[in-house]
Amino acid sequence: MDTKLKMRLIAMALGVAMTFSAQAAEPIKIGLSGPFTGGSSPMGISMRDAVRLAVDEINRGGGVLGRQLQLVERDDEAKNERGAQVAQELIYKEHVVASVGIINTGVMLASARFYEEAKIPVITPGPTGTEVTKMFGPPQYADNYIFRVSLPDNIQADMIAEEAVRRRGYKKVAILADSTNYGQLGRAELISALDKRGVKPVATEKFNVGDVDMTPQLLRAKDAGAQVILTYAVGPELAQIANGMTKLGWKVPMIGSHTLSMPNFIDTAGANAEGAIFPQTFVASSANQKGKDFVQNYEKTYKVERIAALGWAAPAYDTVYLLAAAIKQAGSTDGPKVKDALENLNVKVDGVLMTYDKPFSKSNHELFKNASQAFMATIANREVVKVGESK
Repeated sequence: MDTKLKMRLIAMALGVAMTFSAQAAEPIKIGLSGPFTGGSSPMGISMRDAVRLAVDEINRGGGVLGRQLQLVERDDEAKNERGAQVAQELIYKEHVVASVGIINTGVMLASARFYEEAKIPVITPGPTGTEVTKMFGPPQYADNYIFRVSLPDNIQADMIAEEAVRRRGYKKVAILADSTNYGQLGRAELISALDKRGVKPVATEKFNVGDVDMTPQLLRAKDAGAQVILTYAVGPELAQIANGMTKLGWKVPMIGSHTLSMPNFIDTAGANAEGAIFPQTFVASSANQKGKDFVQNYEKTYKVERIAALGWAAPAYDTVYLLAAAIKQAGSTDGPKVKDALENLNVKVDGVLMTYDKPFSKSNHELFKNASQAFMATIANREVVKVGESK
């Protein structure tokens, strides 16, 4: 073999090797959709920044399969139509291999079919609508690509009803829910949970996102003799309920979904937020060491005194580690293989919420399967703490 031919073959071999090396070094693109503007933005921004922290930690540790993780972020504005558009953009334009994020139930319901059709796994820390993981579940569908690490509404509603009726003995309850998918699906779950306990609401009221005067709804609840207000809403309107009761000189307890932990309720309602009760899965004061480290690192990195929506930031952080573990186990970024790995994780994953030990299965993509995995929290001195825990 002459020297020129040898050199040509060596060059070709090097070219092939370099091509494979470049492909191997390409980043793993992960989609991140959330409301980074608007009324749901405290949840969206907290989620986004927690995800960024986890991605940065994993990348500093060498990435996954020798490749760096690359976030592709989009603001879905908490709008269903925009969420569907974002999903298609992430899948077909950005070619993400998986997605984390999404806060709002309506956005998830509008987006899910695109991820399902493209076989792109989604691990979501936000939407709580009970149907989120069931739309494409068995037996109607062979494969489901939607996984969730937030507390579903059917469990939250059951915890709210249990707290109001059994623990506190209220028989006359009023429901105030906003007009979003989240609010109305939650309202239906509350009515069902109350019915199981032999209680029918004396008033069921609806309001719109952006409403600033709840006087008509509160007066109807008051006139009906309500002993407690049960809430399901996504934004600062919750503060208008608490403040509205004070203006009317009528103060009854508020027990509602986990959105009562949001700063746009706590800060806007001020003293009127004190004592509100709601389900939670994470509070800083009783966190494990990884949880405490996460809170400290987040506050230091983003130079904030507190995480605006800790209940969304904590599970969001964990979604990245769960996804990384699944990709590593699959040895691939192929969607079906990553999904299968999530359903059969063979390693424990240390997280902020918990140490994950086979969190999902083929038939169940919910992390939280019953109320015993969560707890009731309250507002004390403008901080979220477990019920019965002093602050």
